[in-house]
Amino acid sequence: MSSNVKKPLLPFSYFIALRYLRPKRTFLSVITLISIIGVMLGISVLIIVISVMTGFERELERKVIGFEAHITISPGSNSFLSNWREAMKAAEKVPGVIGVTPTTLEPVIIEFKQSRMTVLVRGLDPSLGSDQVIGLKPTIVAGKFDLNGSDKCVLGAELAGVLGIEVGDKLTIYSGGNPNHIIDLLKQAQDHPENKESIQKAIDLIVPTELEVTGIYSTGRYIYDSNYVIAPLNVGQELYGLDDAVHYVLVKTSDPYKVEGITAQLNRELGQLNPPLHAVSWLEQNREYLDALRVERTTMFFILTFVVIVAAFGIMSTLITTTVQKTREIGVMKALGATMGQMLWAFLAQGTLVGFFGTLIGLGTGIFLVQYRNQVRDFLASTFHIQLFPASVYQFSEIPAEIIPHDVAVICVSGFLICTVAALIPAFFAARLDPVKALRYE
Repeated sequence: MSSNVKKPLLPFSYFIALRYLRPKRTFLSVITLISIIGVMLGISVLIIVISVMTGFERELERKVIGFEAHITISPGSNSFLSNWREAMKAAEKVPGVIGVTPTTLEPVIIEFKQSRMTVLVRGLDPSLGSDQVIGLKPTIVAGKFDLNGSDKCVLGAELAGVLGIEVGDKLTIYSGGNPNHIIDLLKQAQDHPENKESIQKAIDLIVPTELEVTGIYSTGRYIYDSNYVIAPLNVGQELYGLDDAVHYVLVKTSDPYKVEGITAQLNRELGQLNPPLHAVSWLEQNREYLDALRVERTTMFFILTFVVIVAAFGIMSTLITTTVQKTREIGVMKALGATMGQMLWAFLAQGTLVGFFGTLIGLGTGIFLVQYRNQVRDFLASTFHIQLFPASVYQFSEIPAEIIPHDVAVICVSGFLICTVAALIPAFFAARLDPVKALRYE
């Protein structure tokens, strides 16, 4: 004889959980909705903040690696390198080194149409391997990267915008030079008037230099685009009266994230030179800044996790309210044979469902806002008439972000587990409810 009774589509525990979560015009439904929104906000904010901070760290590394050398060889007690050719030969022998070039880097005063600014002039020579070490050609947005000759230069887009410079304009550079060196040359000229060479050297250090702007670059990092002028190496040497010397030797390696071993080996080679020189990796030069970003990223993860914990307390309060309101129903179900395990899962399933849907919606919202972060920033800036994430402060023209699947997985799993654990306590008390006490006053 066949039975006409239909089998339930869901197990008893989940059927009861969905029954209690079904939207109704009750205060309990509002609390459930608020709990889901709380979990959603916690998960989405965590994903956005961690992705943006990871993006800042990775983008900073890429910008530094693209504009700066992987390793910088500096002079010891002197302020310049006279034996830079020997340093280049020593560096080229080290395994893992794929490019070496000399450079000068000092502050100067530039002038264009009565506007003056203090910037850094970096001297490079493409014939000595600067293109292999400093990859600025792909960042050119106007003109071309041309340093051939002694009257050419390339500068950043932010600096060009502030001064109103275009490709083909002439830029005047005033060198601070070495004041002591200029004074010594003037004293020599005073003591020996017949020595015209000292007078000419002093004049060369004082008289401004005119350079034609052949290209404008944009790296995307404000400090590089607003504070640097790239000039031929001989111009940098003349500006500071270095003769044949340079300030640094720049080294590029095959893997910028494995420079520590190469730097150590390079320092052993440089220690044998006369005078000895010292090599510093880009990681060591930027260690404080990168370490601060990593610490902030970890700290923000733990701080924002409390947003999810607060939402979990909302889930707990919802289930406690459900337990109080449904005391009679729980007593009836237990009197009819519902086991402790079934009642435990009925209330635990409510917490897991709220956590699941809150996490799922938060995941989608977080990824969406990360993908359209710059559009959201522009919308908020135009709506509230405020400048959000200014490039002069955060060093980037756009908000960088990078979604790491491992980080997203940790955030989602952690949020779901926190919600599940929060549901355990009220579920346990509901499962232990004595049906006799529950129905005594009914």
